[in-house]
Amino acid sequence: MKISILCSSASHPIYPHLQHWVQVTGATHAVELVQRKAELSGGDILFLISCHEIISAGDRTRYGKSLVIHASDLPQGRGWSPHIWQILEGKNDIVVSLLEAEDQVDTGAIWAQRHLILEGHELFDEINAKLFAIELDLMNEALASIGRKAPVAQDGRAPTYYPRRSPADSRLDPAQPLARQFELLRVADPERFPAFFDFRGHRYLVRLEKVGAIDD
Repeated sequence: MKISILCSSASHPIYPHLQHWVQVTGATHAVELVQRKAELSGGDILFLISCHEIISAGDRTRYGKSLVIHASDLPQGRGWSPHIWQILEGKNDIVVSLLEAEDQVDTGAIWAQRHLILEGHELFDEINAKLFAIELDLMNEALASIGRKAPVAQDGRAPTYYPRRSPADSRLDPAQPLARQFELLRVADPERFPAFFDFRGHRYLVRLEKVGAIDD
């Protein structure tokens, strides 16, 4: 098969994992990893992974299937950064969905789902490692399912939507206890969107590092 992956930013944490997937999968398929839709060459499968461009129906006609991975139990949690918002809500069991790309965001039929199970202590890099492993597994599932499995339309639940996160969403409140803000601390991207707080006329960045387990 001829496979394309469109990931808009090489600085996104998943990008090195996609590069490794391309290297492994390239042994049996023709695979390209690009950052702009203008670079897409067409083929059998298009994966849109952290893609920020609008991929129209016309763009998708160049592929047999165009697929997206979205970390929510669709139609609940459409929109931006769904696993981050759910962790902030206190969830530790997050559904990750492989679905068809459509003009309306996150509305496509579902091919497969997996569960991201967290224990509540994982930091940003550990959350990503678990999530990305599931996403790559779903990409492999797609290769195995094409022509063998029919996708299922999303169910009739009323959809919900998450907004796009901004740097301001990583703001801590120095007047609040650390325990109340731990979820925000652990999901903050330490490089792109670090946690921060303003205090006594200055702004301070906070980067959290796990040392190891302790006995309670």
